[in-house]
Amino acid sequence: MERKAYPTDVSDAEWALVTPYLTLMTEDAPQRDFSLREVFNGLRWMVRSGSTWRMMPHDLPPWHVVYQQTQRWIKAQVFEALAHDLRAVLRIAEGRKENPSAAIVDSRTLQSSVESGGRAGYDGAKRRKGSKVHLAVDTLGHLLALCVTADEQDRAKVAELAERVQAETGETV
Repeated sequence: MERKAYPTDVSDAEWALVTPYLTLMTEDAPQRDFSLREVFNGLRWMVRSGSTWRMMPHDLPPWHVVYQQTQRWIKAQVFEALAHDLRAVLRIAEGRKENPSAAIVDSRTLQSSVESGGRAGYDGAKRRKGSKVHLAVDTLGHLLALCVTADEQDRAKVAELAERVQAETGETV
């Protein structure tokens, strides 16, 4: 089915980069009713729009197809592998070593919505209800590790974040 492209649709160059990571089975597998590229375009639309799954436009694959495939990709850790390899390539392109030797740790509170319910915590310092995001990046700003919690203090998550950074970088930091 031909459709009008969304601004979130993957370009040919981007698709060439991500295809090896996303292909968990052959493109022409008999159980596949929608092209993998269209499913990925659906996921990109979801991430960019911040909408609910059931509000996915009708000219993209059905929401449950995109959701189920996304869960398979998450379970197979394809996004982690893609981020790791992309970070290494970008670091080498900048004339740096593949693995960083330093990391920057920070956190922020993302304001919650009504749908968050019991998952949201309260950040007393910022006087904001939401999810706390703890993250570590290399000195070029490329993601190394990420933790999302309800209301953990920064000092309580530093050890876990440091362990994830060491595992991701081969203990070079």
